Amino acid sequence: MDRMLPPRYDPTEVEPRILAFWEEQDLWRCNPRSGKPPFSIVIPPPNITGRLHLGHNLVYTLQDLLIRYKRMAGFEACWFPGTDHAGIATQNVVERALAREGVTRQDLGRDGFVRRVWEWKERYGNEIIDQLRVLGCSCDWSRQRFTLDPGLSRAVTLAFVRLHEEGLLYRGDYMIHWCPRCGTALSDIEVEHEEVDGHLYFVRYPLKGGGHVTVATTRPETMLGDTGVAVNPRDERHRHLIGKTAVLPLLNRRLPIVGAEEVDPEFGTGVLKITPGHDPLDREIGKRYGLPTVDILNSDGTINAHGGPFAGLDRFAAREEVVVRLKAAGFLEKVVPYRHAVGHCQRCRTRVEPRVSTQWFMRMKPLAEPAIAAVREGRIQFVPERWAKVYFDWLTGIRDWCISRQLWWGHRIPAWYGPDGEAFVAHDREGARRLARERYGEEVPLRQDEDVLDTWFSSALWPFSVMGWPERTAELDVFYPTSVLVTAFDILFFWVARMVMMGLHFMDEVPFREVLITPFIVDEHGRKMSRSRGNMIDALEVKESHGMDALRFTMAQSSTKGREMRVSMRQLDEARNFENKLWNMARFILANTADLPPTAELDGRPLAPEDRWIRSRLSWLVEKVRTELDRYNFHLASDALYHFAWHELCDWYLELAKLRLGGEDVEARATCQLVLREALGIVIRLLHPFMPFLTEE
Repeated sequence: MDRMLPPRYDPTEVEPRILAFWEEQDLWRCNPRSGKPPFSIVIPPPNITGRLHLGHNLVYTLQDLLIRYKRMAGFEACWFPGTDHAGIATQNVVERALAREGVTRQDLGRDGFVRRVWEWKERYGNEIIDQLRVLGCSCDWSRQRFTLDPGLSRAVTLAFVRLHEEGLLYRGDYMIHWCPRCGTALSDIEVEHEEVDGHLYFVRYPLKGGGHVTVATTRPETMLGDTGVAVNPRDERHRHLIGKTAVLPLLNRRLPIVGAEEVDPEFGTGVLKITPGHDPLDREIGKRYGLPTVDILNSDGTINAHGGPFAGLDRFAAREEVVVRLKAAGFLEKVVPYRHAVGHCQRCRTRVEPRVSTQWFMRMKPLAEPAIAAVREGRIQFVPERWAKVYFDWLTGIRDWCISRQLWWGHRIPAWYGPDGEAFVAHDREGARRLARERYGEEVPLRQDEDVLDTWFSSALWPFSVMGWPERTAELDVFYPTSVLVTAFDILFFWVARMVMMGLHFMDEVPFREVLITPFIVDEHGRKMSRSRGNMIDALEVKESHGMDALRFTMAQSSTKGREMRVSMRQLDEARNFENKLWNMARFILANTADLPPTAELDGRPLAPEDRWIRSRLSWLVEKVRTELDRYNFHLASDALYHFAWHELCDWYLELAKLRLGGEDVEARATCQLVLREALGIVIRLLHPFMPFLTEE
């Protein structure tokens, strides 16, 4: 502290130097055998395709703030870092890179493509980790994991096998969401429904024996897969049609007319075309009446051979062509504008298609019930508490989870199939061969399932797999359950709820004691940030213009327990000004206490009124900051530090101190110097979790 500080604080010079010092000293390595009370956090593993944005900055700043605070308070604080392989996202990135070379993944084959993804990962996949380091994240980097590394892959395989043995996994033909762009099935929560302006097409279906019935549809191309027509038996207009036969326009397929209570008499004409291959409701009605299921789509969204003359057309081109032919043949009655919700792929924004497909599913209700109980009984607490209701609502109505994905990058499903299609789930091929020999009595050729697991399957195991599960490790004994999970609300279902279910199932214990949900970041006017609006704040640009401490302090000061928090460049400017104020304060105190004897002590000295006042305010500040951090009120803790340092210490006490520092009373000067040193030390320590670079310097 006796070193004289330069006249100006330059974060672009200080931050890289301090970061190098921390890493050279290996300061963040934790010891599960230290005997200190444990405090642990697992990082929400960022995608290897990711780039640090403000949402990341908020989550990681608050996690680091808590880790540094608890470490200073005497805890064995361990922050477990790592990254996620991000199946769909990473495969899409590499496929785009290949396309620029004029190559497809099919050209390379599965093994060749996977090798290319690993090469890409080694080259670019650590950028997000480097950015976390730059932010000042004090993770135990010796414990960094990747969801596809050997240890975590073993955990994923073991979990799959156990769940299958327990009857919680099954494979079958079910209606799923299909993304033609990604070429894979999606789970319910990977689909986002958006209102779009479309049309309602009224189409006449001839009746066998004369006459016609009119149906209304938003997707006329799906009529190529129609195998029936339904009316509500209570609808007096149409119930006389039950038992009759309609004829599918353009393809001349015979369609039985059935009665179904699910048909809404108020929609369209009250007559529903039944397409069991491409609509969940139609699928249920079709199964009840034994109607065949016709899938008219290829995996890329083009029409297959079942579409007759429309085969090979893109689904939207087929829609246009179907409408043209319906109109030409006199079957199109009218077209009216219609606004409705359409599902889109959460990853690539492509419109998804309901489609019957063979997939692997996880039974969720048996897993959801203990997860609901854990929160109701207080073993997990949400902060803010209102998020518990959202959690309950989703788990109460939960559907089985489609866990298979038609990708090549990811954890390949550990299932092998015999000549008759029988599935053998095992830890490896040799285990599957043993099971097959028991069934067939001889060696038979086996083929492994081509699909991989949903990325969120491995992420659901993260809190304990990152600590070495399924081995019994010292880390699991000491640091599991973790103390708190800090995460954004948009992955409450994707990740948080699934971690609770998997933690209870495999560890018989919750994965974390508390869940802190961060708010959504908007600009100073309350608008969503986007590049098109020009209101985006780039975290890496802020690093150069303001420094990471200014960004960290802004994140903490702006964070509230509301649904949104506003962030602006003005706030970043204020945080940078605060840095400069602190720097100048420290320079003043160090310069004016340089001659203070190292043996000088404050105890027993007579204090001036302003000394007693500032020391009482320091005591209040310590208690205030600790209390608010324990309550996750980061904004209140940072506000208290800001106002005390700027207004009480700098504006008042430093100005009063100048009288004694420049006076002739040596003892009064020494007392003032000691109080100044004490105040500086306390403020710097309290600020360290918020501004680690500046305070370390």
